[in-house]
Amino acid sequence: MTAVTVRLTQGTPCWVSLMTSDHQGATAFYGALLDWEFTPGPTHLGAYARATLHGAKVAGIGVTPPGPGRPVEWTTYFSVDDADLVSQRIRECGGTVAVGPLQAERAGRLAIAADVWGAVFGLWQGEEHLGWEVVDEPGAPVWSELLTPDEQSAAAFYRMVFGPSVPQQDATAPLAGIRHSTDLRDGPPRWRVHFAVGDVDLTVAQAVALGGAVLVPPHEGPAGRVARLADPQGGRFSVVQLP
Repeated sequence: MTAVTVRLTQGTPCWVSLMTSDHQGATAFYGALLDWEFTPGPTHLGAYARATLHGAKVAGIGVTPPGPGRPVEWTTYFSVDDADLVSQRIRECGGTVAVGPLQAERAGRLAIAADVWGAVFGLWQGEEHLGWEVVDEPGAPVWSELLTPDEQSAAAFYRMVFGPSVPQQDATAPLAGIRHSTDLRDGPPRWRVHFAVGDVDLTVAQAVALGGAVLVPPHEGPAGRVARLADPQGGRFSVVQLP
């Protein structure tokens, strides 16, 4: 288990958040699947709950804004020192900022953006809430990975936005990477969120029993046994078996 007690270096993933059309259904699904409990979070964008694992904050679940075409999606947030400054840099580098920067009560300051290929990600300038408090434990985040058709240009974009600390595919940073992919079975370029589990095959069976779906069955990957799932509302995520 790795406990996180300080603000992470700029450009490092620090939080994952699901925006869903069924808040109650999502909390029930992930609570049962990943052993999460929930506490209230900031409500500046609607109902929001922070998921906790044995008392440590690991993720958030909110409600998608009303209106058609709002996807159910997990978003990876990156720690930043100044959300306003980084948002401006995103625009200068050809990306877009769709939400914010705005204040999330006393928790911190956030923005939601997309890179030049449309992959959505968040910025988090932590104040009272620095981000997740544990990683690399069953039920906690373990990896975020950008799948993009142009790995080198994507890496250059994130280096310009965040600085040289942004993780590369071959870096030793344990929380994120960028990988070349032209496989569109899972939609356009996106940051994929991975959660650690003790047994991938058992977790997949539990997800199906809870109303979820299997997008990619369990198989051996570079980091161990992995599977790609969708929750009952369509939110996609991966699970990785810890050694």
